[in-house]
Amino acid sequence: MSQEITEITFESLGLTKTLDKMTAKELRALIVAKIPSIVGASGMQKDELVKAVKDVFGIVDAEGGVSPYKDQIFTLKKQIRDMRVSKGTVEARQDRTQIRRKINKLKKRTRRLARAL
Repeated sequence: MSQEITEITFESLGLTKTLDKMTAKELRALIVAKIPSIVGASGMQKDELVKAVKDVFGIVDAEGGVSPYKDQIFTLKKQIRDMRVSKGTVEARQDRTQIRRKINKLKKRTRRLARAL
């Protein structure tokens, strides 16, 4: 009854996206398949799973990762909320379509700003 102990490196996991972008289901599957040193993954939440993987590999999070575009994103999201309310009150189909398209553009802009880091 001998168990082989293999050295696992972060690069050997072959991740296609960052740990924060992975879903909890993907993280659990990764841990079960490739990182047997983490026990109890099936009962953990996503943030606990990410923290456990980072602890195993000694990855330290950089504190203060606030987006410089946070204020712009906040104001755009407020505009989106206001436009959604106004879209419900508009009767003309063409006007609703215009508002819907503007909302869509604003949503895309907020995503681009959030990714800009």
